[in-house]
Amino acid sequence: MSSASAAAARRPTAPAPAQRGRKVVIPKAGSYDRLTLVDFDVAEPGPGEVAVDVRAVGVNYADVIVRMGLYASAKEFVGWPITPGFEVSGVVRAVGAGVDDVKPGDEVVAVTLFNGYTSHLVTRREYVFPKPANVSFEAAAGVPAVLLTAWYAIHELAHPRPGAVCLVHSAAGGVGGSLVQLLKLAGCTVVGVVGRSHKVAVAKELGCDVVIDKSTQDLWAEAERHAPGGYDVVFDANGVATLKDSYAHLRKAGKLVVYGFHTMMPKSGGRPSWLKLGYDFLRTPRFSPLEMTTSSKSVLAFNLSYLFDRLDILAPAIADIGRWLEEGAIQAPPVTTYPLADVARAHADIESGNTVGKLVLIP
Repeated sequence: MSSASAAAARRPTAPAPAQRGRKVVIPKAGSYDRLTLVDFDVAEPGPGEVAVDVRAVGVNYADVIVRMGLYASAKEFVGWPITPGFEVSGVVRAVGAGVDDVKPGDEVVAVTLFNGYTSHLVTRREYVFPKPANVSFEAAAGVPAVLLTAWYAIHELAHPRPGAVCLVHSAAGGVGGSLVQLLKLAGCTVVGVVGRSHKVAVAKELGCDVVIDKSTQDLWAEAERHAPGGYDVVFDANGVATLKDSYAHLRKAGKLVVYGFHTMMPKSGGRPSWLKLGYDFLRTPRFSPLEMTTSSKSVLAFNLSYLFDRLDILAPAIADIGRWLEEGAIQAPPVTTYPLADVARAHADIESGNTVGKLVLIP
């Protein structure tokens, strides 16, 4: 070996440059201009973790509330800056020590407590699940949040019996449409409510026995006509606009399941009206335990982001959802896709209330 070759052999090898990814970061609360696309060094998974090359990212209305600075768990768990997003689909890139049941190349769906608007995600093994083979990456990314919400509302809280008559607000949306499908799978009669006429056909296709178009019909007159004795369960994410009447239209032993307050939020502009928020807060009904005892009605509520540590609930829910999708018993929500760089447009669209199914970002 020549002296030059020997010197080259002794020279330390330069480390390979870190792989670069892209993600959305919100530095502080505000409108669409706060959604900033940044580059970052892709991290390797630690013990018990899985690294996923992300193919698609689900967008949820909760992400809008995170951006506005109004999402309680985001402030409690992360603060500013924050990368929103709860769900992705993709391909496993690497696994950390102790992970022996997932391997690079596996097609997966993953849930994450924020940090989902990214091209590369590292999350705990417990939050990674096989992608159903008959579901595309785009559709799979829109599955976890809405179907987990629906599963929890129905099977952990409401427990409707076969034949129960249920009212579902926003029945053509991501969660609403998932509620409709799972309720029909459980043998229930479903009356769906939509806010735009173009959503009626979508709600019917999802399985609604009756659809009320509140843009052209009197919502509560129609609700009474289809269930004169009241509803066994009402699922409501509207907030103050409908909560009082939803509760009033329960039958004895009926249950109101609350999982959001969408009507308190703006439909355009990207910023909350603090005056409207304060006014709606004061108008939000306060349910009395004494009255509920007398009327034999119940109010149940939850926020899925506070339940990420309940793996005893998450695992059977994901197992049920995966099996039903693979069997064709339910369908993933229809999706509208956007490039990651168009995240602001996706937020504006989901705020408008005009969308159907799920919105998905493609990194």
